[in-house]
Amino acid sequence: MARILEPNTIGPVDIALVVFDGTEFTGDVAPALAELNDSGTVHIIDLAFISKDEAGTSTVLEVEDADVSDAFAALTGDQLDLLNDEDLDLMAADLEPGTSALVIVWENSWAARIGAAIRGSGGSLKGMQRIPAEVVAAALEVLASESEE
Repeated sequence: MARILEPNTIGPVDIALVVFDGTEFTGDVAPALAELNDSGTVHIIDLAFISKDEAGTSTVLEVEDADVSDAFAALTGDQLDLLNDEDLDLMAADLEPGTSALVIVWENSWAARIGAAIRGSGGSLKGMQRIPAEVVAAALEVLASESEE
């Protein structure tokens, strides 16, 4: 049975589209996702696989229906199925032929407490932006080279 999310206490929810070369799925990322979920850092809300063959035909699979479903079994019991067919079809349309993707919807559980405190005090978050990992890595390289000088 899926955990019911409470609007006043939920953390921010993200959708991640993780693209892979090839159309075969592995369970390689499942242990890392399970660790984050089990630790309470995130709460996995929904998962799906999308693939697009070389001819451009897309296939959408619920994780439970995929060949690697066993690898993700620890993450599928508490899902809410927030992704609908239209969402998945839009994401599939953007895939390049010969690629696949794991779609992950997660609650950032780690931020639930501060979010509830902000809402409880009459505040609201007006903006937030994720800095791409490549930008952070480049900035860290610059800082490291400056500290060596």
